[in-house]
Amino acid sequence: MTKLPNIELSYHEWTVADYHKLAELGILSEKRVELLSGEIINMSPVGKLHAAHVKHLAKLFWKIVGEKMIISVQDPIVVDDSSEPEPDVAILNWDERSYADRLPEAKDVVLLVEVADTTLEKDQKLKLPLYAQAGIQEYWIINLVDDTLEQYTHPKGAFYGVRQIYKKEDTLQHDLLGELRLDRILI
Repeated sequence: MTKLPNIELSYHEWTVADYHKLAELGILSEKRVELLSGEIINMSPVGKLHAAHVKHLAKLFWKIVGEKMIISVQDPIVVDDSSEPEPDVAILNWDERSYADRLPEAKDVVLLVEVADTTLEKDQKLKLPLYAQAGIQEYWIINLVDDTLEQYTHPKGAFYGVRQIYKKEDTLQHDLLGELRLDRILI
C-alpha cells in the first residue's frame, strides 16, 4: 500500500450508522474490519495461539459465569458513535434475547478481553483509550508477546487509573471470577 505524503488532509469520519449501511450494501462483506475512532481498520489474521486463547477463555468464563452472564466471542460492541470494535472475548450483562434487538454497548460490558500478538500495539494504544473513554470498567490484554495478562480498571477519561501485570506463576483475585491462577489463563 502506498503511503500518502506527510501533508495535512481531511478524512471522512465514519459513524456506526455509516458502517452498518456499508455492511448492508455488501461493501464490507468480504473484509475482516472494525470501526475504530471513525476509521475502518483491517483486522489481522488470527493465528493458532491467538485462536486457542480465545477458545480457552470463552470456555473458562462460561464455566464460571455462563448461567448469569453472556459470553461474547469476537462480536461487535458499540462503544460510541464512531467505534464498533470486535473484541476477542467479552463478559456481558445478561440479556434475555442475547442482544437480538440491538448490539451490546459499553454499558453492557462487565469485562472485555483482547488477545494480542501482532495486535499488541493497537490494543494498548488505540483500543485502550477507546474502552476507557466509553467507561468500560475492566479491560484485559492477554499479551502473548510477553506471556502476561495486563489488567486495566478504574477508567478516567482516556486512561485507566489502575494497571496490573500478571505472569504465569501469579494468581488474580477477581470479584466476579474468583481466584484465577494465571497458568489457567495463559496457556
